Amino acid sequence: MTVSLHWLWFAIPAFCLAVLGLYDLFHPTSNLLRIYPLLAYGRFASEEIRPEIHQYFVEDDISGTPLSRNDRQMVYERAAKSHEEKSFGTELDVYAAGYEWLNHTIAPKQANKDQFRVRIGGKDCRHPYDMALLNVSSMSFGSLSANAVLALNGGAKLGNFAHATGEGGLSQYHLRPGGDLVWEIGTAYFGCRTKEGRFDPDLFKEKAAEPAVKCVTIKLSQGAKPGLGGVMPASKMTEEIADVRGVPAHQKCESPPGHSEFETPIGLLEFVQRLRDLCDAKPVGFKLCIGHRSEFLAICKAMLETNILPDYIIVDGGEGGTGAAPLEFEDHVGVPLTEGLHFVHQALVACGLRDQIRIGCSGKVTSAFEMARRIIQGADYCNAARAMMLALGCIQAQRCETNRCPTGITTQDPSRTRGLKPDVKQHLVRNFQYATVMEFNRLIASMGLLSPDQLHASMLMRRVGPTRVKSYEDLYYQAKPNELLDGDVDPFWGRDWQDARSDTFGPRSVRERHGTPT
Repeated sequence: MTVSLHWLWFAIPAFCLAVLGLYDLFHPTSNLLRIYPLLAYGRFASEEIRPEIHQYFVEDDISGTPLSRNDRQMVYERAAKSHEEKSFGTELDVYAAGYEWLNHTIAPKQANKDQFRVRIGGKDCRHPYDMALLNVSSMSFGSLSANAVLALNGGAKLGNFAHATGEGGLSQYHLRPGGDLVWEIGTAYFGCRTKEGRFDPDLFKEKAAEPAVKCVTIKLSQGAKPGLGGVMPASKMTEEIADVRGVPAHQKCESPPGHSEFETPIGLLEFVQRLRDLCDAKPVGFKLCIGHRSEFLAICKAMLETNILPDYIIVDGGEGGTGAAPLEFEDHVGVPLTEGLHFVHQALVACGLRDQIRIGCSGKVTSAFEMARRIIQGADYCNAARAMMLALGCIQAQRCETNRCPTGITTQDPSRTRGLKPDVKQHLVRNFQYATVMEFNRLIASMGLLSPDQLHASMLMRRVGPTRVKSYEDLYYQAKPNELLDGDVDPFWGRDWQDARSDTFGPRSVRERHGTPT
């Protein structure tokens, strides 16, 4: 008699599940598995696929975060040169508080067919740089894959705009395509550091001499995690990335929260001058997310005392960017870009410094309206990181820190990065930047303007209530030139100008507690 073994197809899985369930009953850490053996795995699986279910089936077109579906789709379509227009009117509630718009004119101008440029370089600069109005914001090699860096820099080369390196050093992938670079120097001095982690002037001088390096930025803080240093997990620290950064491979790499080369506002500006001397007077500036207002005013006082001025300042928004960070820092630390940008602009005006220093900004710039809005708020030009990642094919999976990016952009896994073809994606980066800037040209032309420097706070409107509308000129304080130097201290500045000291950072309350005279 022949005995069928088909029952094993049921018995073996049932036995395995029974063993697993028995193990779950005595699980060492999970109370869910101890109480609900096997069943709890259903919850774990649901949690794993929840972001995809929400993005594809629950999220509407306008309320998704960090970027809405409409924003993402606009970037995809401009990058692919497909249709960009939408029909049937806006999906936004134009009567809701917070809605913003620009005022057009009955007598519009013809849109400029060329990209506007902003000259970067002050009185001490020998190699000024003409910056595009929209550029690639700071993202490091290591945080990004080699193919992503190649595609971004290739797009910058094709479109003649700038590509900021991020604080992870200057790699061959930044240099190979030949696009213009803004080299960012962070608190760990990656790419120009000694074995002990201090700044190496000789190594910096050698790399800053690269023709592709057009500007140098000192990173004081970033919007994603102001007050924290960057972290590179060991899983992403390959031999090549470690070599670029000058750190051990296959080990977790943490940047210190602050710089070791200076501790005061005057020290910061002396470091600016030191870098300027080492890089043959290319433009040198710094990037920060505003925290204590008195600290930025302290930097302004140091500029006035030393007569050392940065060529530019980049303002990052506290709403965060592409960098992974603890949720508390992403959600609740740092001044949002609107208020931070407005404050930096007004402070420089009030100190009589605005005409000598250019201001860049970064923070969710995906459209021509966002460009115009930020320029009205005080910027001269904009940088974008998330939008450029979307142009590369990012699907906003928000797994950048896991080394499991599904599109090969923020991972070092060769099986994933192979899907990103730099020679193809560089054209999409260039297409998005070009289409957005041309739309910006059309936008300001519809307002009757000939150039971005004619944009004014009175042209940006905001609904503040069901029946109340105000312009940004009325909503936000507008400083008079030199008002802080003339002793005309408006209540807007509070005690911040009085508390600001060129020889120390830190809030007044901390200085008083530690006995430091104010």
